[in-house]
Amino acid sequence: MSSGTTTAKRPSQWAIWFFGALGGILWGFDTGVISGAMLFIPRDIPLTSLEQGMVVSGLLVGAMLGAGASGRLADTLGRRLLILIGGIVFIIGTLGAALGVNVSMLVIFRFVMGIGVGIVSVVVPMYLSELAPARIRGRLTSLMQLLVTVGIFLAYVTDYAFADLAAWRWMIGLGVIPAVILAVGIYTQPESPRWLVSRKTGGEADARVVLERLRGTPEAAEAELAEIRENVRIEEENTEPVGLRTLFAPRLRRVVVVGMLLVFFQNFVGINTIIYYAPTLLTDVGFGATGAIGANVAIGAVNMLMTLPGMYLIDRAGRRPLLRWGAVGMCAAMIVLAVTNLVGLSQGPLLLGLTLAGIVVYIASFSISWGPVQWVLLPELFPLRVRAGAVGFCVTFNWLFNMTVALLFPSLLEIFGAGWNFVFFAVTTALAYLFSTMLLPETKGRTLEEIERSLRNEPVH
Repeated sequence: MSSGTTTAKRPSQWAIWFFGALGGILWGFDTGVISGAMLFIPRDIPLTSLEQGMVVSGLLVGAMLGAGASGRLADTLGRRLLILIGGIVFIIGTLGAALGVNVSMLVIFRFVMGIGVGIVSVVVPMYLSELAPARIRGRLTSLMQLLVTVGIFLAYVTDYAFADLAAWRWMIGLGVIPAVILAVGIYTQPESPRWLVSRKTGGEADARVVLERLRGTPEAAEAELAEIRENVRIEEENTEPVGLRTLFAPRLRRVVVVGMLLVFFQNFVGINTIIYYAPTLLTDVGFGATGAIGANVAIGAVNMLMTLPGMYLIDRAGRRPLLRWGAVGMCAAMIVLAVTNLVGLSQGPLLLGLTLAGIVVYIASFSISWGPVQWVLLPELFPLRVRAGAVGFCVTFNWLFNMTVALLFPSLLEIFGAGWNFVFFAVTTALAYLFSTMLLPETKGRTLEEIERSLRNEPVH
């Protein structure tokens, strides 16, 4: 009997990780697929440079709204129900964008898709971390970044598959399949035991059932339930309501500034121009549409694969060394791209090769460093009593900065050309290096209390 019980429990755990992973992949797919689709949308729907930026950034405005509202909604509705809602929002937005017949429809339904992205970006990592065994809980934060890169890679492969047909509606529309699987599948999964204990009347009994199902024995379930009770009690005693006045009070001002600069540089080093507009940049230097999207698949593969050593090194090399060396690599790549575009090389193998090499070096440098490190480092910067609100504040600005770059880049590309935009990003990556060296604390191997003291009183060593 016990053997049969254990066998019955095992698939449910894998189902939780599968549907959680699907949320991260869907997030990456919907943000990445527009890069290839944007080459073909203007054939059916004429777009100015500003309108191109609006179509791309509409998703990011929605993501900012979805992320900003998700913290409170996850506490009110529960993690599982909010992921289900996010899946339904994905379905509506994806179908609407794929069937769009004018600029307004594209922007509006990309905005709706973005709300789903924002919900998933906040709630899926929370849900997975609250259901994961303690021994693997820490890995899930950086795992989400890997899953997002998997989604981006799959989006690029989808773009390539439909490039010869110029079938941008299919590129976007296929995202409805994982969205349906997520919405249906997450409904069959358990609610977070932590939410049941902290928010639901009589929730401890339900939490015990879930934990016994996940951990396999009543003893393991009871031990984890006791830990959850204690953590909930500590947070209730120490957590403060977070407003702007709280965040920018003298005792927190420096750490908030560091957090804001972290998300600022992660976006303004130029990563979003590559994720969203690499095929556009490549066609400008002589690639055909299908060739540019094929090269983009290689870029997506580098983005995905180089995230793996980043996940390995983050707890070995430390946060600051990864960010510093990543900034050096990105800066060097941007200098190559800037010089290549500004010296007036004629279209040909040399220009194509240097441009593609610069993009690959850039994306590899970002993926091993600034990509995964931000999501691990942000929660470590803030003390427990304001952590949820402060991280939510910084993540909301992360989407705002992301949207700003995506919206303005096509117009800036048209006005100044690629070369001067690459010069700008070379400067911002150099500033990101200085930020990592002079202001950012090293959090590897330090308690959260030590990190808080170093940010409040002590110089960084």
